[in-house]
Amino acid sequence: MCKSIYCTGEVLRQVQMAKLFDDDKYFVDMKLTTAPEVVVEAFANLSSGFPNKTVPSSELRKFLQTYFEEPGKEFEQWTPPDWHSKPKFLSRVSDSKYRSWAEELHSLWKSLGRKIRDDVRDHPELYSQIYTPHPVVVPGGRFRELYYWLVFLFFRDSYWVINGLLLSEMTETARGMILNFVYLVERYGFVPNGGRVYYERRSQPPFLPLMVESFYEVTGDKDFLRQVLPALETEYSFWMQNRSLAVSMSGLTHILNRYNVPVDRPRPESYSDDVELAEGLSKKLWIELTSGAESGWDFSSRWYIDSTGRNNGTLRDTQTSSILPADLNAIMCRNERLLASFHRILGNEEKAAEYEKALSARIKVVESLLWDAERGAWFDFSLVNETRHTSFYPSNLAPLWAQCYSNPEMANQAVQYLTGSGGLDYPNGVPTSLRESGQQWDMPNAWPPLQHMIIEGLSGLNSAHAKELAFSLAQRWIQTNWRAYIKYEYDVNGDGKPGGGGEYEDQLGFGWTNGAALQLLNQYGDRLSSGGSVLSASVLPGLVYSILKSLF
Repeated sequence: MCKSIYCTGEVLRQVQMAKLFDDDKYFVDMKLTTAPEVVVEAFANLSSGFPNKTVPSSELRKFLQTYFEEPGKEFEQWTPPDWHSKPKFLSRVSDSKYRSWAEELHSLWKSLGRKIRDDVRDHPELYSQIYTPHPVVVPGGRFRELYYWLVFLFFRDSYWVINGLLLSEMTETARGMILNFVYLVERYGFVPNGGRVYYERRSQPPFLPLMVESFYEVTGDKDFLRQVLPALETEYSFWMQNRSLAVSMSGLTHILNRYNVPVDRPRPESYSDDVELAEGLSKKLWIELTSGAESGWDFSSRWYIDSTGRNNGTLRDTQTSSILPADLNAIMCRNERLLASFHRILGNEEKAAEYEKALSARIKVVESLLWDAERGAWFDFSLVNETRHTSFYPSNLAPLWAQCYSNPEMANQAVQYLTGSGGLDYPNGVPTSLRESGQQWDMPNAWPPLQHMIIEGLSGLNSAHAKELAFSLAQRWIQTNWRAYIKYEYDVNGDGKPGGGGEYEDQLGFGWTNGAALQLLNQYGDRLSSGGSVLSASVLPGLVYSILKSLF
């Protein structure tokens, strides 16, 4: 379980509320110089000498200088040994400028490689870092550790990073990253949000089966598939047992998944922000904020439910656990299909049939609760007033990407929905929402995983219009990346500045940007052009490319 200094207790509270650092994450990533019980006792002795046991900032700084070291001690630089300069996908990029840029992206893997030091394994009590045995590719900047979807990406990070590594023919590095996630599942029963002890109570969108799918498609390694499949099933069970909810409507019971982290205290890495935000409110807001962090969309107007039950309000109105997300259930749908496929590949028809039955049931529930036939898209479902939230978010198209529908006409309707949604009206990509809330997962920010999911969903349809729309979006996003690539998020309005808002500073060289860009360069490399707009105004209304200076 999480160590007291990094997750709870007076040391954490007083240091974070004193705001000694620009970012609360800095403190909880610091290394201890001695055993945690010694540090706790020393702090108790120190605080006893001050009124109300409140230690002044100057004394807190001295205390930290004695008992802590700056962050970053847990990693050492690591250059992936399977990196080589000429992966085959580069030859598929016709545009010479894009090909040179793709070579630069490919080269970045060398600088993003890290290995956790043996001292973390030997003295885990001194670190917030969770030891994993294989080297990793990290996002960079604020994020000093392995992230699950970050993106993950997402979504956050690792799924798109692994796909990029596989395109770069770095299969052993990708294998090691997947095995790290398997290691975490074997230890915790799920993949934590990130590789820190203060993330041990929350996960992120479950992309591990998709990582394994990508790896298997490249390698055909059945032994590896057999090795990791038990962990995939363990993680699936976690989501079904701990992150699912039965909803009764019209005499029927529907089971879908949600984000719901039962931790009613401030997030250690954002402690002071959470305390201040919840002033005058109940501790339930901390549960909702942590659940929002589990979603990967931290934060977004998507999770707002105001006092009238509408999808409206401010960050203080976050009610993540009261929403059944379209994208999470689309991911679970795709995972059920993959688990059935993996068992069939390994000759276990009985288990394959079990997951196919679960898949069939989920598609019915998704269509019953999340699909809106009139609007032609899937929407998050509010448990507060038992209605769908119909605002535009790219997640409304996630079931299209996951092929989580029974009628092909639904896909055609979803394409029409996207075309008329307003989400295609911006020059640099599809925005994360059409609301300017000041949060990172809202207008004007556009995130690589969401772009790629929409493009992949469209390109997989048996429709020339959808395929051309997918290419147009890819051309727009690649041109945005090529001209402005230096940050991990982008502002869709067209002035070239990196996206903003929310609680994180922009990061350098974000891994999921690399991975998503490489995938699109590989898929459309024979058509993509760096020489101005090639898009049809009828397909993408109002599209105008900004003249941005490349920051590479």
